[in-house]
Amino acid sequence: MASTSKVRLLVLGTGAMAANHARLFMADPRVDVVAATDVDAARAAAFAEKHGITTSFGSLDAALAWGKFDAVTNVTPDAVHHPTTMKVIAAKKHVLCEKPLAETFALADQMATAAEKASLINMVNLSYRNVPALQKARSLIAAGEIGDIRHVEASYRQSWLVGKHWGDWRSEPMWLWRLSEKHGSKGVLGDVGIHILDFATFAIGMMPVSLQARVKTFAKAEGDRIGEYPLDANDSAAMQVEFGNGALGVIHASRFMTGYGNVLKLDVFGTSGAIEINHGLDWTEIRMCSGEDVHTQSWRRVQADPVPTIHTRFIDAVVSGENGEPSFRRGADLQAILDMCLTEDAGRAVAVKSTR
Repeated sequence: MASTSKVRLLVLGTGAMAANHARLFMADPRVDVVAATDVDAARAAAFAEKHGITTSFGSLDAALAWGKFDAVTNVTPDAVHHPTTMKVIAAKKHVLCEKPLAETFALADQMATAAEKASLINMVNLSYRNVPALQKARSLIAAGEIGDIRHVEASYRQSWLVGKHWGDWRSEPMWLWRLSEKHGSKGVLGDVGIHILDFATFAIGMMPVSLQARVKTFAKAEGDRIGEYPLDANDSAAMQVEFGNGALGVIHASRFMTGYGNVLKLDVFGTSGAIEINHGLDWTEIRMCSGEDVHTQSWRRVQADPVPTIHTRFIDAVVSGENGEPSFRRGADLQAILDMCLTEDAGRAVAVKSTR
């Protein structure tokens, strides 16, 4: 598109996450957020008024019929990502979609293939790509600063099923739906497992070639149900993986890691050094042990410079016409791994089939 034109953006879905998308896009002088849409027309109108957006719709079909936008940020619930995004692609609009891209690899693959065939900008909001420490670690590992990778440990730690730091999950739908497959949840695996899987594999530049996984749903209420919500989605997930160079890894996520809010931990061990990242809601630490320090087991902090957010990178891609990362294809590749964790064969080591 012409460099002098603003990217006209539609916000699709006006729930809790949408406010952050609107704020970040509105901060970009290259963007004009022109409309918001939701299945609840009143909610869409209230969202539009709150954020100074001039137009709102009660359905995606109505917004597409209007059509006066170039790109969409899809902030709908997980189960709606596929049908809504496929409509957006059919209308020839660029799209940033929340994670997970879809509920299954088959659906995610359809989305990636359709966007690729239409030559549209397509990106998935794996928001931890915005962490400077992750980008720094990737560059150091790719440059060979810790040698050949031999072992990886990664975890995403939450404890909102233990503490009330984010409210009482027993009475709030915004948390209860995350515990219910009936309401579209894939449990902790689909909610934050995708983040730590991307975090670890992006840092080392390799995807697993085989894995063994266990997922667990714990009893949390009488009859495993609260009101309309059956509490059947997984609460903890653990993967043992092997990478193409023979390195082994453990990747896990849980909502029962008491004392932690949103904390991602990554340790990468190589033949001549190691890197560790600890990342919380408002803090990050990256440390490295390499060179002569490996003989004294000494660690030093590493400086990581700020990086652009995925919202900025999405607009960069729309303006340049060159797709950015993480793309829909990356989202589909991750979903293929998550799908394997939920199969009957997941309890034994199985090869990861290529999705290309």
